[in-house]
Amino acid sequence: MYRLNVRTNFSAAHQLRGYNGACQRLHGHNWQVRVSIKCSKLNELGMAIDFTIIKKYLDSLMNEVDHRFLNDLEPFKNINPTSENIAKYFYERLSEMIEEEECSVDEIEVWESEKSSVIYSK
Repeated sequence: MYRLNVRTNFSAAHQLRGYNGACQRLHGHNWQVRVSIKCSKLNELGMAIDFTIIKKYLDSLMNEVDHRFLNDLEPFKNINPTSENIAKYFYERLSEMIEEEECSVDEIEVWESEKSSVIYSK
């Protein structure tokens, strides 16, 4: 099994509804995101999946959230845009994008700060 990892980042604001503390107020983060794609075979070039393809998928996804108020986006209108929910959303969206044979999203890691991250996988 091969696992390919790509990191990226985005900046966005959010606020946590129903939270009793500072995060209930509007604030922002410079999130870091790592995607891990698992592939069980290599193509004729000896590659599992081209890093360029993964980066293209990630760029598309980051364009949806970068410099946005996450609470206004459809996926987070009814759930809080916590790092946990953001990681799950990225996992589901990237899973829809990956079409390469015998490759799938393994996990998504989202950091909301230098010291705090969450990993989502199935």
